[in-house]
Amino acid sequence: MTLSSSSRYFALSLLGLLAATQVRAMDITGAGATFPYPIYAKWAEAYKVASGNGLNYQSIGSGGGIKQIKAKTVDFGATDKPLAKEELDRDHLVQWPMVIGGVVPVVNAVGIAPGQLKLSGELLADIYLGKVKKWNDPAIQALNKGVKLPNQDILVVSRSDGSGTTFIFTHYLSQVSAEWKSRVGSDTSVRWPAGINGKGNEGVASYVRQQSGAIGYVEYAYALQNKMVHVQMKNHDGQFVQPNDKSFSAAAANGNWKAEAGFYEVLTDEPGKTSWPITGATFILMQQTQEHPDHAKVALSFFDWAYKNGAKSALELDYIPMPDNVVKLVEQSWKASLKDAAGKPVY
Repeated sequence: MTLSSSSRYFALSLLGLLAATQVRAMDITGAGATFPYPIYAKWAEAYKVASGNGLNYQSIGSGGGIKQIKAKTVDFGATDKPLAKEELDRDHLVQWPMVIGGVVPVVNAVGIAPGQLKLSGELLADIYLGKVKKWNDPAIQALNKGVKLPNQDILVVSRSDGSGTTFIFTHYLSQVSAEWKSRVGSDTSVRWPAGINGKGNEGVASYVRQQSGAIGYVEYAYALQNKMVHVQMKNHDGQFVQPNDKSFSAAAANGNWKAEAGFYEVLTDEPGKTSWPITGATFILMQQTQEHPDHAKVALSFFDWAYKNGAKSALELDYIPMPDNVVKLVEQSWKASLKDAAGKPVY
């Protein structure tokens, strides 16, 4: 069959368009927090189909992500510990929140079902301080009348790497326990008073699943994916709540996001009868001056796509999408803060 001239022109145009698309397609690189890894992986897969551009994200912990973006070895860093405005300015970084989630204590104790065990913040701190050593300790029994608690040693599991999940968790413990605040404090990495350490949310989840008597803390998506036993927590208003999208949303509603402060906000121990007390946002970091503006444009295109198209996927994994008014502020900040070497906006 012979193609008409118009058909040949259309075919050549289509081939040219496909070739141009293939040339433009590229992979961007990011590294950092394990907290958002499940949703970033899901978004990246869908974005690859939609755009042809790929995302290579290294789930190495917030501390590693901060180091890599400062060293300019990745297109973006990711951290669950927001950087203060002074540090952002000193290192010429731009920061914004991407999604909100919850950190949950998970246990592997004989006879304890998911969502059955109740803990308060003070009691959780005492467990991690090594002061409460048995699952049938009177302090735990007092909050769990009618629950058969095992006469079993508690094995405390924490993070070994620099971790934003650890920052959120220890920030919460510092809010509710004066002893924790004075002895241990809050940071991405602390000197743990007791127990063993695993690397990443994945490592903590693995240890807790394998070690009978263990307690750990992970991002909620990891608890769901690994079918782990989570606990109820007593919140700021004295109510026992379960971790889920509604309790994370209730805590997030208290957020006060300000672009001029680098969107710095920590959402632990927030008020509200239904608020989950260990809630936090995860943040993106990029260099203010982009040495590779083509990479920056693809990265921002991915984040914009995720804001506009990724809410359903986020909710399926029990993350909370950023509110529309915050997204608007974030994208305005991209135009003002992210420039190429000539000083022109990259977004």
